[in-house]
Amino acid sequence: MTAGPQRRLAALACRILESVLPASQQAWGQAIRHETAAIPDDALALRFALGSLGGLLPQALAARAAEWFRADPEPIAPTPGGPIIMTDPKPFTPDLRKLGMLCAAGAVALGIVHLAVTGAPLRYLGLNLGALLIGLSLLGLLGSTPPAMRRLDGLAMVAAAGALLATGVLGETAGGAARWVRWGGLSLQPSLILVPVMLLAFTRQPGRLGTAGMIGAGLAMAIQPDRAMAAALALGLAVAAAWRPGRQTGLACAAGILALGATLIRADRLPAVPHVDRILSTALDLPPLAGLAALGGSALLLVPAIIGWRRDPAHRGTYAAFGAVWGTAIAAATLGNYPTPVVGYGGSAILGYLLSLAAFPRPTPSAAGHDTLGQDPAEATPFDQPLPLGLA
Repeated sequence: MTAGPQRRLAALACRILESVLPASQQAWGQAIRHETAAIPDDALALRFALGSLGGLLPQALAARAAEWFRADPEPIAPTPGGPIIMTDPKPFTPDLRKLGMLCAAGAVALGIVHLAVTGAPLRYLGLNLGALLIGLSLLGLLGSTPPAMRRLDGLAMVAAAGALLATGVLGETAGGAARWVRWGGLSLQPSLILVPVMLLAFTRQPGRLGTAGMIGAGLAMAIQPDRAMAAALALGLAVAAAWRPGRQTGLACAAGILALGATLIRADRLPAVPHVDRILSTALDLPPLAGLAALGGSALLLVPAIIGWRRDPAHRGTYAAFGAVWGTAIAAATLGNYPTPVVGYGGSAILGYLLSLAAFPRPTPSAAGHDTLGQDPAEATPFDQPLPLGLA
């Protein structure tokens, strides 16, 4: 009997998963393939295969990326008549900003596939691509910020909080929410651009001005109201408080939790916007190519946090905050009528994702020729100093 299209797609999803999984996790792929084959209903088998692919893809990609970015051991020139001696392998210290840029580009590309398959207007595809190029350019500018500018991060966070508050009071309103501003005929959501970079800057360098900025951001989320970004802010600040316990992080965390509570007691009547909201919650109901693109693109966004957590223990707080912000944004887009980051139409999340990568430490060559991530602050590169939020 010839297999139907849904059964063939389920088998294809299993083969993709097995091809991506590293050798240590191949047993998972084989078990999922056998379980899929044992499900008699083709539609249920396809749902199970796609769900398994979306669930295991982040860890599989993280493991594969770790292999791709690992440095090979370098041989020492042999002495005459002597054996060839191999040096110890260099520590695995990838430039996670570059990996994040690749993940952002991949997620945007998969998002464009999703938008094209689901019949989105052509200009949506162009706007997402344009936002990617602008975000990459801004990330490059942040890398060349002079030291004097980097010392103004606290003031920049206060200014960013002021912009968020102004959006809540004066911004474009829809369904009782004021989360947007108009710029050049486009509608931008400042919270998706500013909250992630503010949070990561605060996690790396908490201070009084930064605390004031985070409290202001929480108040802005409550005024707008924006449950999705309020939840991302609260969880990210909880990570900051756990990573750097103290009065400043504790106050900011309390403000974030209160802001989230304020958004939960207010009605959220915004309807879902096509090609923006409810993309992940309906992924399994979409054409298989569109569903796979949406799930794969969302999974890519978390890969830098996973690899950073595993490979750079000295900066786990930064990676945990990054994963908390974007993981919460993805979860909110799955549960409610909130924008699907990067994969859905909208440049705000694309800009916010790329700008937040500036908080990642950059490996720098040590005197011994090895890469180091946990160097002394006095010897750190500009990327290892407080995040230059001012240019963002």
